[in-house]
Amino acid sequence: MTPQIEAFLEMMAVERDASPHTLSAYARDLADAEAGAGGLMTANEAALEGWYADLAQRGLSAATQARRRSAVRQFYRFALGEGWRQDDPSRRLDAPKRGRPLPQVLGREEMERLLTAAGAEDSARGQRLLTLMELAYASGLRVSELLALKVEAVRRDPAYLIVRGKGGKDRLAPLNASAREAVKAWRIVRDARRRPGAPDSPWLFPSSGRSGHLTPRRFAQLLDQAAAAAGIDPTRVSPHVLRHAFATHLLEGGADLRVVQTLLGHADISTTQIYTHVATDRLAEVVRRNHPLARDD
Repeated sequence: MTPQIEAFLEMMAVERDASPHTLSAYARDLADAEAGAGGLMTANEAALEGWYADLAQRGLSAATQARRRSAVRQFYRFALGEGWRQDDPSRRLDAPKRGRPLPQVLGREEMERLLTAAGAEDSARGQRLLTLMELAYASGLRVSELLALKVEAVRRDPAYLIVRGKGGKDRLAPLNASAREAVKAWRIVRDARRRPGAPDSPWLFPSSGRSGHLTPRRFAQLLDQAAAAAGIDPTRVSPHVLRHAFATHLLEGGADLRVVQTLLGHADISTTQIYTHVATDRLAEVVRRNHPLARDD
């Protein structure tokens, strides 16, 4: 990492209060551009455009391409302000065209099967996975928020969690009775697994890895196994799909869009509105299959 990139990331952390996750993503994006364009401080427009065109050739999604473009453009604005460069070679990078795909969502019956499959494993690992899934489905937490929960947050069996999401904003995340029971059961198992005399981990889902808590990758692997056991295609299941299910099933049940926006922690309601399309499509299918006057064209 060059000194200029380090200075940019420091500015993002201090002045813009960027989260560790955001800083890590920016570092990866700028490192890729640094290597692909032959050095950000010396690259010209042609070099940057060649790097940017190569992103699509490498099969990166439009969303990833857009994020890398944004990171590079922000870096060059910072470089101009610092006087490191007198020009901005990123100004001609066009944003990739992308549609907004509908999120994958599991039906209510599928969610029940998935939870049953997770709870069928009579072991500490099974209880941990069941608790993770119950919490995600009950609260709509992002996977990073879920795995970063501290045991102190659930020590008194709360009905709500206070979660710090994107941009450092706090919100309340609800817990239903099923999730609270799962947490209580997991805490008993978790505490019993601790070695005598060993210090207690602050994390609700501790791990021996570098972060100290379960990783998104490992959570996804465990979900794949539960999906296979439940007879569901594992490609349709991920930690984020549980968040999608939370939002869509709320809207199907008649929840107000603004309430769902608040629960998900979306800054812009247009991000939440995508779930109305999913819910509408599913409700229309219910009517088509069950209404006595429904007819196929």
